[in-house]
Parts: sequence; structure tokens; C-alpha cells
Amino acid sequence: MRSTDARPRDLARKHASRRAEPEDGFRRETFTLPREEARAHARDLFARYPKAAYMTEIEYWEELPDGRICVTMRRLPAAD
Repeated sequence: MRSTDARPRDLARKHASRRAEPEDGFRRETFTLPREEARAHARDLFARYPKAAYMTEIEYWEELPDGRICVTMRRLPAAD
């Protein structure tokens, strides 16, 4: 795909990857895996960092054209 043929979503993702992490106190992990592996990894993160203690949540997810899932999860660095 030539840059002139890029879809707006592709351009937005490219520009977003250049931005610095937000300074909101959350840690983020982004991963791209096949659907079942992405689901298992997200469940593992929820088990290790429970929502009630770490405010863990899925901040963003997207199904890619090849069927893989791109997920960004965020959590607090420590439980209070």
C-alpha cells in the first residue's frame, strides 16, 4: 500500500505510536495476538492485577484484517 493509499485508521495508528505515553499514572501494555491467545493473556493480566485493586481495564481493542486482536490494557503500577 502506498502512503497515498493509506486508510485514515492506519494513519491514525501510525501517528499514535509516535506519541509519548500519557502521564496519567497508569501503566499500559499493548499486545497483538490471535483471538484465543489475546483472550487468555488479558485474563491472565486481570488475574495478576485485579480491577478492584489496580483499576485494570481494557482501554482499546481492535480486530485486525488478519484476524488477530490488538489490545491495550491499562492498570495502576501498585495496588492501594
